Amino acid sequence: MHNARVTDDGARIRWVELPGRSGSSRTRVYLHGLGASSGPYFTASAVHPLLADSRSLLMDLLGFGISDRPTEFGYTLEEHADAVAAALEAAGAHGADVIAHSMGGAVAIVLAARHPHLVARLVLVDANLDPVAPGPARPGSSGIVAYSEEEFLSYGRSEVRERVGPHWWATMRLAGHEALHRSAVHLAAGTTPTMRELLLELKIPRTFLRPSADGPLPGEERLVGHGVRVVAVPDCGHNIMLDNPQAFAEETARALAA
Repeated sequence: MHNARVTDDGARIRWVELPGRSGSSRTRVYLHGLGASSGPYFTASAVHPLLADSRSLLMDLLGFGISDRPTEFGYTLEEHADAVAAALEAAGAHGADVIAHSMGGAVAIVLAARHPHLVARLVLVDANLDPVAPGPARPGSSGIVAYSEEEFLSYGRSEVRERVGPHWWATMRLAGHEALHRSAVHLAAGTTPTMRELLLELKIPRTFLRPSADGPLPGEERLVGHGVRVVAVPDCGHNIMLDNPQAFAEETARALAA
């Protein structure tokens, strides 16, 4: 396990590092989604024969998994991206391939836009591209954004635990309470320009993996027109790397060979 100080107050991001095969000069960075952790979600993929050749950093965002959970941190997507950037600088990971799931994908897009020297290629795994308006019909990630922070800390977290089930809760329970709520709120609010618009303007190879059962992405034709390779992966839900690990490894390896 490695770590790096990423805030002025001394908060640290931590990651598990796999060396890869000798002779490879590339670094791959794996970023998890909201309430998750990169180790449980990405280890099997990182050691898959198709992906095990490069140095791999299974990195936990600030507030999640094995990283620190500072209560004074804002947890905007931009702040998450800057914290990851500081960790990558400390790790000497410049021009990395970033494989990022869900909220991690949104952070990765912002990272590539704000710190272009750190990201050479992007593989987005069913990532968030657009803001989500809160409300009864679309309350955001597991309803977290329907609560104020005070409500979430008081009783909302317990209600969310009952909704998400044991699999997601296995890692969500490790998240800082403020970190989980603020990250969900800022993910739903998105960025300006939006993550989608930032993605369209990036000049690096970009691949978006989506579950085939979900049908085309909103605006998929425009994404493809701007050079984003969109791949429909069969036999999976949102957690593509867990639901269909072989197809995930094949498509990720194909994307990183671009």
